[in-house]
Amino acid sequence: MGMAIESAGIRLAEAAPSSKLRTVKRVLLGGFLVFAGVTHLTVAREEFTAQVPKSVTKYVPVTTDQVVLASGVAEIALGLSILFARRAQRPTVGWVAAFFFAAVFPGNLAQFVHRRDAFGLDTDKKRFLRLFFQPVLIAWSLYSTGAWRRRIK
Repeated sequence: MGMAIESAGIRLAEAAPSSKLRTVKRVLLGGFLVFAGVTHLTVAREEFTAQVPKSVTKYVPVTTDQVVLASGVAEIALGLSILFARRAQRPTVGWVAAFFFAAVFPGNLAQFVHRRDAFGLDTDKKRFLRLFFQPVLIAWSLYSTGAWRRRIK
């Protein structure tokens, strides 16, 4: 029985690879998300409204400010999960983060399409270049949590 438990523990550890570089990247991503979430709730609350697509408040009975607040809470929770999830749970958290980054991409697209200035993105070129950062965040979350290595084959 002890051998089976030991074997299962080894499989879990192998399922969520870790390295110093991966750990540093995971901690940076988790810290970035917590910081961004806190700014949603405080100092950058108005800036984040530029990224809320009008279609959200048109079809869902919420205000733009409520969307900003909810996304801030989600980012804080996600950041803390990335920082403190047990090793075996990190790949799952990584996939959740990747889906979150994909889900908020329409906000970045709306900011570009509607030419909304926020966060120093005051030209079409800057807003366009910002769009390419979202795939970086998706890849970062998948790599830093070991999610990509543990993908379903």
